Amino acid sequence: MATQAQMLWQPGTRELKESGMARYQAWLVQSGQGHFPDYPALHRWSVEHPESFWESIWHFTQVRASRSYTHVLEHPAMPGTRWFPGARLNFAQNLLRHVIDQPDDREVITEVSESRPALGLSRAELLARVAALQAALKSLGVEPGDRVAGVVANTHEALVGMLATTGMGAIWSSASPDFGTAAILDRFGQIEPKVLLAANGYRYNGKCFDRRQQNLELAAGLPTLAGVISLPIVPELGHPEDERFLSWEKIMTVHADAEPVFVQGPPDQPVYILYSSGTTGVPKCIVHGAAGMLLNHSKELLLHGDIGPDDCFFYFTTTGWMMWNWLASGLLTGARLVLFDGSPGHPDMNRLWDLVAEEGVTHFGTSARFLGNCRKLALTPGKSHDLSALRVIFSTGSPLLAEDFDWVYQQVKRDLMLASISGGTDICGCFVGGSPLLPVHRGEIQCAQLGVDARAFLPDGSDAGLERGELVCLQPLPCMPVGFWNDPDGSRYRSAYFEQFPGVWAHGDFIQFTAHGGAIIHGRSDATLNPGGVRIGTAEIYRQVETIPEILDSLVVGAPDQEGDVQVILFVVMAPDQPLTAELERTIRTRIRTNASPRHVPARILAVPQIPYTRSGKKVELAVARMFQGAGGSENTGALANPEALEQMADVLREARLLA
Repeated sequence: MATQAQMLWQPGTRELKESGMARYQAWLVQSGQGHFPDYPALHRWSVEHPESFWESIWHFTQVRASRSYTHVLEHPAMPGTRWFPGARLNFAQNLLRHVIDQPDDREVITEVSESRPALGLSRAELLARVAALQAALKSLGVEPGDRVAGVVANTHEALVGMLATTGMGAIWSSASPDFGTAAILDRFGQIEPKVLLAANGYRYNGKCFDRRQQNLELAAGLPTLAGVISLPIVPELGHPEDERFLSWEKIMTVHADAEPVFVQGPPDQPVYILYSSGTTGVPKCIVHGAAGMLLNHSKELLLHGDIGPDDCFFYFTTTGWMMWNWLASGLLTGARLVLFDGSPGHPDMNRLWDLVAEEGVTHFGTSARFLGNCRKLALTPGKSHDLSALRVIFSTGSPLLAEDFDWVYQQVKRDLMLASISGGTDICGCFVGGSPLLPVHRGEIQCAQLGVDARAFLPDGSDAGLERGELVCLQPLPCMPVGFWNDPDGSRYRSAYFEQFPGVWAHGDFIQFTAHGGAIIHGRSDATLNPGGVRIGTAEIYRQVETIPEILDSLVVGAPDQEGDVQVILFVVMAPDQPLTAELERTIRTRIRTNASPRHVPARILAVPQIPYTRSGKKVELAVARMFQGAGGSENTGALANPEALEQMADVLREARLLA
């Protein structure tokens, strides 16, 4: 059972009286829906009365629809739930509501890139560029339901591409330009796009990467394309000389007088196709609908994130990670968005903190890995930078260590909400996360999100209470996928989430709830270690190992032993000039045994040059574990940020006689 954690922050008068969540509480009273004096009462109502709750979100966030819904929820059992049937709306029109209402010269997008000079887009300029691109897409034959794919950097072109596409009733799907050709074709080849937006290159960590030849290969590998729009991310590279390619600059000039279009569609009209990591096979194509994305992101950003029209929202992400979609939805709040395209470590690890200070960022989102690296480098951004505007830090991608909570409050700022959030590409949102009405406890996510009936289940389907268990959701959510692409009978979709506990969404994470409603994520349950038949979450080991100064990074997997049991193998990346000594191994094992359990203690500890990561910053445990199953590691190294790390690990395992 989790013990009571130290309180690091608690809401002040502003959060309790003026935050988005507080205004929602007051609106519920004024609209006669009930008085909920605190967050636990509000959450309890939201899961006990899901139809009333989600209808209130529709009205409080002022969804724009050309036709109203006939009822809120149709077929409430999972899977197969339908939300707000009868309504007609457009996703992009709702995201752009502030821009459409006042298309003036206020800056709504700030773009900072390693590849070209910084720029700002006003509301009027953003709307004009969306309209111009829509005219070009229409000339290429794009119609509602068609797919438009983007190999795009996190620049304004990606945002314009998404808004133009979904505004026309078509479906947007994106990948980062650092993906290899095979990895992109594994994704886009399944969805058969009509148009491709392709960055001509990008700069990262001071180096230029020319992608013009790759774009020609993509055009050849996607036979359904009617055209390719080349984006001048690195202006001096120019564009491929090919008749299939249109230049972004010419489109913006030729169609400068176009008017934006917002095609109305049903609530489950697909707007996004996102992808599973693809580290152990071809990625699954996850389809998300208009109302689901709109309602859930409105709830998460306006209420839980407390983002408003006077704020500045910056999330460090690539377009291949769902956090880009989350950032894009920040438009619906009226806040100014900061888009950053480049390395967080160039010229040094203060780069993102520089941006937070320079742009007056109020809401900064990043990965747990980034915060951990800042702690290990002993950065002190609170002393070296003006962070007076910063109110909220979002962290996701992996569990945030308790020591990183300490670092944020000691070295960044004491008076801010550190919102560790956890969800996934599967829902393009959060199950658990922050709330401005609640305190932050050391090492804990604050709460289950409104409308999310999240529980921890034991393997037999019983409630784990305050013990660790499988993260499940008992109520349908609008943001659950409308399905998988090319899954006509829904069998793959049902198998992915509803096979383990029929009628209940099983997410694939280990979670533990605390007595005051907080949550601790213990890692992926599909990367579970089972030594002696005891299920162990990998995050429990990382929490112990990655606070040791001599160790920069780690990865743990389970491998079969000669007795048919599972032995725990721990890989570590050592700090510069730090060898893996027998004494250090004893220290590691003692710490794990003392703070976790004897079952967690690794049978072998091996030093490796680096840990393999997906392009969205997640450790690749499954692909490494598959080496011991004769699968040779990942079947899709194009999905990895550093695929060479797998072969390096294989070499170390062979040298240790753990791999043939």
